[in-house]
Amino acid sequence: MPIIRLPNNWRPRSYQLPAWEYLENGGRHAELIWHRRSGKDEICLHRAAVAAFERVANYWHMLPQAEQARKAIWNAVNPHTGRRRIDEAFPLEIRKTTRNQEMMIEFINGSSWQVLGSDNFNSAVGSAPAGIVYSEWALANPAARAYLRPILTENNGWQLFITTPRGKNHAHKTFLAAKQNPKAFAQVIRADQSGVFTAQQLEEERQNYEAEFGIEQGHALFDQEFMCSFEAAIMGAYYGGELRRVEDEGRMTSNLWDENLKVHVAFDLGYDDDTAIWFFQVAHNQVRFIDCYAASGKDVEHYSEILKAKPYRYAEHIWLPHDAKAKTLAARGKSVEQQFRDLDWKPRITPDLSLQDGIQAARKTFPQIWIDKDKCADGIEALTQYRREWDQDKKCFRDRPLHDWTSHYADSFRYACIVWRQEMLPKPKEVVKFAQHQTIDQIIAAHRRQKYGD
Repeated sequence: MPIIRLPNNWRPRSYQLPAWEYLENGGRHAELIWHRRSGKDEICLHRAAVAAFERVANYWHMLPQAEQARKAIWNAVNPHTGRRRIDEAFPLEIRKTTRNQEMMIEFINGSSWQVLGSDNFNSAVGSAPAGIVYSEWALANPAARAYLRPILTENNGWQLFITTPRGKNHAHKTFLAAKQNPKAFAQVIRADQSGVFTAQQLEEERQNYEAEFGIEQGHALFDQEFMCSFEAAIMGAYYGGELRRVEDEGRMTSNLWDENLKVHVAFDLGYDDDTAIWFFQVAHNQVRFIDCYAASGKDVEHYSEILKAKPYRYAEHIWLPHDAKAKTLAARGKSVEQQFRDLDWKPRITPDLSLQDGIQAARKTFPQIWIDKDKCADGIEALTQYRREWDQDKKCFRDRPLHDWTSHYADSFRYACIVWRQEMLPKPKEVVKFAQHQTIDQIIAAHRRQKYGD
């Protein structure tokens, strides 16, 4: 039997050495903000291979979405060698089985390594992990980290966050927190620091980005991907400017809940995907978003219990999306609407506006919006990152959102804004006009109201 030495035929590059040495010496928390094509995933794959034979346990490599994980990691080929990256890091000689459907490798010593999407981490096979890589962390659902961190703590495990920036979002916050933690490793490596590219190559990359995406967007993307800038705007974001104004005007604050006001609830429904809920109150022409919640793979009873566990005094109705009449949410052939009724709630269906009209309704509502920055932290993050889908062929943004973890929070937020604007916002009083000042249509309508009570 051949002798395999790990890492397998690989050595860290010079700029990767500090991170590698930190991990080799037992480091448990690293935040690597490294530029595009710096070998972020590569160093993590080889570190996982070593860790799997240092300690028998399960190890995960997570990307924002499972489909993306398969393409970027499981099936990815090293262009320099023509070999799959997982075959380079995990040679066949150290494997017991390779399970393609589950993107999982079992090793001969009993350890395992699996590729997952942070959108479905609950579906992982086997026991809890002892090591997790969060790849493209800035694009991932931050709830995954919140859910898994206690598990890693209990297992005395490690976590690696690798990414390029996407504005000052959760990746920026976790990076700053790691910098303040003497036990963690936090590092930014720009493309002009690593030596991977020459100055001429970087200038050509910048020009290529600007030619492909336009000067403003191309420059922002180049700064984001190669200069690791947290200041670069999230391109295509729907509510970026509106949220900045909310924050600048002091309307993103704490302790917004007023126990004297009733709480309204707006749902977006999913089963395999997240179901998201926003809790809001209305007072003095303000829409106060006081709380939010999201989960996946849960039934209606779960969300009913979540609502009941809150200390809120609810308005008469909860608001469900227009498809709640048809969706079953995995329950006994009944619609979601009927299931809530069976649990003594009084659901109503949100007025059915098109997606674009709903987004415009949300934008028009922002001047009245206040948000609890603590209880709504995940929701704020989702609204910040909610963005248009990019059409790679036409080199422009499509007129529809990118569907990822942010979509459900954004949808339920949009429903809440629609409900407020159409059902709660005081309607202007109709100005009475004498007949000589009315159009023929207005005269006919007035007669119909008088005769039929329309």
